[in-house]
This record gives sequence, structure tokens and C-alpha cells, in this order.
Amino acid sequence: MKRTIHNEALALLQQSKQAQPILITDAQLTGLPEPVQRYLRYAGVVGKAPIRTVCLKQQGWMRQQPGQKWMPLDAEQYVTTKPPAFLWHCVMRPFPLVWVSATDQFSEGHGSMRIKLLSAIPLGNARGPEMDQGELQRYLLEMAWFPTGWLSDAIEWQALDTHSARATIHQQGVTASGVLHVNEQGQLTRLTAQRYREERGHYQLEPWTAQSNEYQEVEGMRIPTKSEVTWHPASGDFTWFRFKITEIEYDQSGRVTRL
Repeated sequence: MKRTIHNEALALLQQSKQAQPILITDAQLTGLPEPVQRYLRYAGVVGKAPIRTVCLKQQGWMRQQPGQKWMPLDAEQYVTTKPPAFLWHCVMRPFPLVWVSATDQFSEGHGSMRIKLLSAIPLGNARGPEMDQGELQRYLLEMAWFPTGWLSDAIEWQALDTHSARATIHQQGVTASGVLHVNEQGQLTRLTAQRYREERGHYQLEPWTAQSNEYQEVEGMRIPTKSEVTWHPASGDFTWFRFKITEIEYDQSGRVTRL
């Protein structure tokens, strides 16, 4: 299983289009909503080249229902920005000597999620329009870890107020959006969206929030390194995922930042 994921990640990273880096200027921010400008200046994108690939590792805890025991997990993720694509693979350990692996992916306009017990027994293989939209939405919202991505021509912006703006991304016939919430300092403090949640084989849009904190500097840019993810169904708020980034590398440079 590990070799398969490695090969899939390598194939994804090789899709990245090589181009002569052109440094981002402050003038490129002027047409964006004011809170987005404030955030990108705080993040430090001015004077940087657009990030093409991201490799990162995470440690976290996940649960599927309120009241369940938290399951520890380790994850690795690979991202390309041209074309927009990602591969995320995690291993959860609900019990001693038992593990569940999950792989989320968005590539060529399609999203998918595969789940296996002991890396061999299939437990789920989700595909379809909801997965396409949901995984593209995930790609969009995780630009917090590679903030030059917010300057993509595929993103449309809508100002909401002095502290928030909506980003909408279009990719190969799929559209996804989310709202960025920015404080006075310029930190992206949370992301909100209507996201598809699967319950007993049916998908339903529900409010969703990712709270971001503990900014650290990576390659001269500030990114949030800890997050807490919460659903807001009618039955009450449900925090289901907490994690931190432990390593990150941009553009396969060999310069791995350990956090």
C-alpha cells in the first residue's frame, strides 16, 4: 500500500508544469477584496515565486460521530497548483494492531476517497459529482498552507465585509467556494463553507468551519500549522478533526521545514 501511494504521489507531482518563476508584486493584490489583501501581505506572498508543489506531513486525531473516542492518525499530502490536484493519505489506529487507511484525491477535475482496513480490505470507494465538488473545495480551502495559490486566475473573489471574502474556484467544469475570515492583523483565522457530508450513503450540504491558529514561518511565508474542523448540523456542533502540520516542503526543493 505504501509503495502504491508513493507511486501515485510521484505521478501527481510530475504533472506540475515547470515555468520560469515570476515574483509576485504588491500590484497583483490591489484588485482583491481588502481583507484578502491584508491576509496575503501578512502571509508574505509579495516578492515570492508562486508555489508549484507542496509535500507535507500531519499528525492528528479524528472521529466520525459525537461522543466517539478520538483516533490518532498520521498523514502525508502532495499538492500541485498547475494543474490543481492533491493526494492525501492517512493511517488511523482505532485499536492496537488494527489500522484503517484513507486516501483522498482530486485530479483532472474528479475527486475520490478510498478507505481500507489493514491496507487490504476495501471499506469504501466514493466517487461522483459530490466528491468532485467536495475535493476541489478542500483543495481551495487548504491554500492556507501555500498562500500564493490564492492568486490563481481560476479563483473569483467576492467582498463580504471588512473581515471576510468569498473565494470561488472553477476547474474542468467543477465549481467550489468558501469564505475566508481575516483579523485586523491579517491572519486567516477561520474558513467557512457549505460542504457535502455523507450520512448512510446520502450526501447533504451542511455548514462547516476550519479554525486556523499557531502561525509559523516557512520559506519566508506565514502559514497556520494547527487546525480544528467542525460540522454545524441542526443537531449541534460536532468537532471531528484536529491536526497539526509537522513537516512541509515547497517545490521539491529538498528544504524540508519541520514544525
